[in-house]
Amino acid sequence: MVEHIVLLKLKSDVTTAQLETLSDALLGMTDEIPGIASITAGTNNSPEGKSQGYGYGFIVRFTDEAARDAYLPHPFHRQVASEHIRPLVEDVLVFDYSAPINNRSV
Repeated sequence: MVEHIVLLKLKSDVTTAQLETLSDALLGMTDEIPGIASITAGTNNSPEGKSQGYGYGFIVRFTDEAARDAYLPHPFHRQVASEHIRPLVEDVLVFDYSAPINNRSV
């Protein structure tokens, strides 16, 4: 499995409706792009105060690195990024790691 973690620093004028549309678009990638095992998304609610302005994030779990690599140039991913992500963000942070299937929670 590959965990693809994306954090978004949102523009100040982003609305709740825009975030709901973004979430729907992200979740729609599961049906359109092979190799996606799951997608979760949401707004930051951490009480730690260490988000550095990143207010929304999503995790795409891929079956393997080949699936992740095929997702990056996939036309549907590019469409979601250009229509639903880029217009809303000031900055993006991406972090990927490979996790064994039997990975235990810490």
